[in-house]
Amino acid sequence: MQVLLNTDTHVDGRQAMAAHLDSVVREALERFRDHVTRVEAHIVDANAQASSHSDQIQCTLEARLAHLDPVVVKDHAATAHQAIDGALGKLKRALATRVERHDAHRNGTPAPQSTDND
Repeated sequence: MQVLLNTDTHVDGRQAMAAHLDSVVREALERFRDHVTRVEAHIVDANAQASSHSDQIQCTLEARLAHLDPVVVKDHAATAHQAIDGALGKLKRALATRVERHDAHRNGTPAPQSTDND
């Protein structure tokens, strides 16, 4: 699985963030490793042009799946790490739903009800 990071010019610490992103994505999405081929993260400072001093970092995660359409989620937070963690939680839930439905459809059985409360 490839993990790619894209940032705007207003987000600092690109190398450290890339290392953090790679480790947390691989750990969080381990159960989907047979389905996910690539994860792209787009991290931007949503208030970069505003005169407001409150930072609002937006993280968009796009997971590319083998034989399925991509899954895209977004989260906003005060820091990039918080935005990544929030988006990753959403991505895990979305992938669980998508993969379970796909597997159930392929096997001809009803999809199991998710009990994952992440």
